[in-house]
Amino acid sequence: MPHPLPPPPVRGAPHAQPPIRLEDAEKAVNTVKAALGYITTTILSRVGPAGDLCVDIVLLYHGFALDRIHYDLETDMPSPKGRPVCSHRYSDREAAENRARELARQILEELWVVEAAEYRAPERAWVVPLAWRHYIVAHVKVSSDGAELIPDYGLTEEVRRYIE
Repeated sequence: MPHPLPPPPVRGAPHAQPPIRLEDAEKAVNTVKAALGYITTTILSRVGPAGDLCVDIVLLYHGFALDRIHYDLETDMPSPKGRPVCSHRYSDREAAENRARELARQILEELWVVEAAEYRAPERAWVVPLAWRHYIVAHVKVSSDGAELIPDYGLTEEVRRYIE
């Protein structure tokens, strides 16, 4: 028996990819620039099974996490994106978190938007890097039309679970 209606489309089908336009990449960069002044931070820390301490500075936009900046306890600086750092030398978690809070304020003042965007087809999103001095320290996802920020929902839930 034939179906009376055609099947609905599935989001994510290869033929459903929106066209990639240079204007949308530029708009994505400008969207992140506009949001930068509204970004706040919180601190997430965890102690690993070997007693190593990891501290991250989470970038928040209207209560949603965008990404995390890895804090290097040894150098007292942010670590480049892709290089999480945990330290065995620090046992005072509270002192490390307080220092990270102080550093977070300074980092926010020095954070800048890289004038370029990467496109991630499976997610249908632009990714705009954020830099601190000469390090790329975070990425912000933006919708394929360049108009809306896309939160990191997993990280948002982690923040809500451990912070709020």
